Amino acid sequence: RACNPPVGNLATGRTPVTLTTCGQNSTELYCSYPDQNLLHHTSHGCGQPRCTKCNANQPDNSHLPADMTDDFFANPISWWQSAQGVHREEIRLDFETEFYLTHVIAVFKSPRPAAMVLERSQDYGQTWRPYKYFSVNCTATFGLQDDLTEEGSMCTSRYSDAVPCTRGEVIYRALSPTNKIEDPYSPAAQDLLKLTNLRLLLLKRQECPCHGSELVEKPQRFAHYAIYDLIVRGSCFCNGHAEECELVNRTGVVENMVHGKCVCRHNTAGDHCEKCAPLYNDQPWKPGDGKTGVPNECRKCRCHNHAESCHFDLSVWLASGKRSGGVCDNCKHNTEGHRCQRCKPGYYRDRGKPMSSAEVCKPCACQPTGSANTTFSSSWRCHPRTGFCYCKPGVAGPNCDRCLVGYWGFGENGCRPCDCARDCDQRTGRCFNSEPFFNIPIGGRIPDLVQTPTNESEEEWKWNDHEQGFSALRHPEKCVCKEKVLGSVDDFCQMKYAYVIKARILSAHDKGTHAEVVVKVKKVLKSGKVKIARSNRSIYPESWTNRGCTCPILNPGTDYLIAGQEDSRTGKLLVNMNSLVKPWKAHLGKQVSDILRTGCK
Repeated sequence: RACNPPVGNLATGRTPVTLTTCGQNSTELYCSYPDQNLLHHTSHGCGQPRCTKCNANQPDNSHLPADMTDDFFANPISWWQSAQGVHREEIRLDFETEFYLTHVIAVFKSPRPAAMVLERSQDYGQTWRPYKYFSVNCTATFGLQDDLTEEGSMCTSRYSDAVPCTRGEVIYRALSPTNKIEDPYSPAAQDLLKLTNLRLLLLKRQECPCHGSELVEKPQRFAHYAIYDLIVRGSCFCNGHAEECELVNRTGVVENMVHGKCVCRHNTAGDHCEKCAPLYNDQPWKPGDGKTGVPNECRKCRCHNHAESCHFDLSVWLASGKRSGGVCDNCKHNTEGHRCQRCKPGYYRDRGKPMSSAEVCKPCACQPTGSANTTFSSSWRCHPRTGFCYCKPGVAGPNCDRCLVGYWGFGENGCRPCDCARDCDQRTGRCFNSEPFFNIPIGGRIPDLVQTPTNESEEEWKWNDHEQGFSALRHPEKCVCKEKVLGSVDDFCQMKYAYVIKARILSAHDKGTHAEVVVKVKKVLKSGKVKIARSNRSIYPESWTNRGCTCPILNPGTDYLIAGQEDSRTGKLLVNMNSLVKPWKAHLGKQVSDILRTGCK
């Protein structure tokens, strides 16, 4: 819910500043009438005036500005008094920060002023605006209507009568029937209630009307302003996000003093809870709603424990449909991104750890000699999701630390193809004369299969889905296949292809007893009994050459139009020398689509 700090006396513990004080330079003799004799106009006689001395430097005879704001219960007869003979006096109360005002009460020891203005500043005294004008005659003094005759007027004569001559009150209420505020934290409410300084301008002194008494003392001894108590009721200003406050600068403690630094809730921060806490900027800050009670809490950014702060970004907020606008600051633990959700270049995600772990990003472990400098992004050293390194031609292994099967001479330029029908010594290039072993040198990152049993599980043959690889097409002298061409419509239809797809070749693997090529199906032009989805799947070449190459040649990283047969019993898609395998071209795809739609009956 929205919070409200308690209301107290803002003047407690704070000393007003005045233009003058009696007895500043030397001892002054002043006179005043006793309290009880002048309560209304019909009093008979004023009684004898009391005269005594005032000296600001003598504690027993001083009447300093601080006496207006001391504890009026503990010191009921202490007061501040101006120098003699002044007509214009100023009383200013300066606050160390912003507060909310509810009402002001001034209890005068002298007769109340005939004209007075109550003002406030919201910019620490640079500019001032009136709260209320007070005058015996509003029209004559200020050119304003009296609120006794015109409700809502800025001026009133209610508190300007000279009677009572002592303990007369001047009261101002910030919230009145004409100043109705539904939401105390709205801009309109802040404009009215918020202040940093309060000022009373005493503009015209008036004498006490003592009818029938003979004045025996000198008139100038009565010519001063005097105030018993200045009470300023209000609270610290917290935008609806706190219900208690503490010292702003943590120095000096006065009992019952209203402090100005809010103890913020709702994940807010600042002296007045005017902003969100460092890690809670996922949506715009708002004040609490004092009308409905909705707290409007700040929401935490999703930084996965990799940042200590975030900031609100309007463009991110709008792009998300006003759901999330937080951008994490200074991501730690080798992460980056708006939410510290990915690893920095040179690191990869450890899938065995939660995203919030400080060790979720591990450094790439690429062998410098076998790793390629040119990758999809010049700053990547390995794949950010798998950690597999980008290898030079003919190089294999997750860390690019050895030659592919059928290659030798690991060095700065990668590995060279063996000049053999089969594999060769990876250090010398000398051909082996062992049992025939067929390899498929066209998939990226093919493991060394020489000592590998043929009954490995399929998962152990799967590397990452990275679409870069090294193919026999780099070395056409090694692999020669006779290609099927797209002939006439009748020739195509007579082949009775079970499936026609557009697919990207991802990798190829020699399983000992058969070859397997992993593809990403991008478009299905025709399918038979075997269901084909637009996803990764395997196709199976039925033949390869004695030089260890699949036919037709399928080059990893390339999109092909593939038309072939199927084995409905095993659910496999087959490729053989009668299959149509062509690098994908848009016009070729359209031509085959047209044939399938209208040509083959």
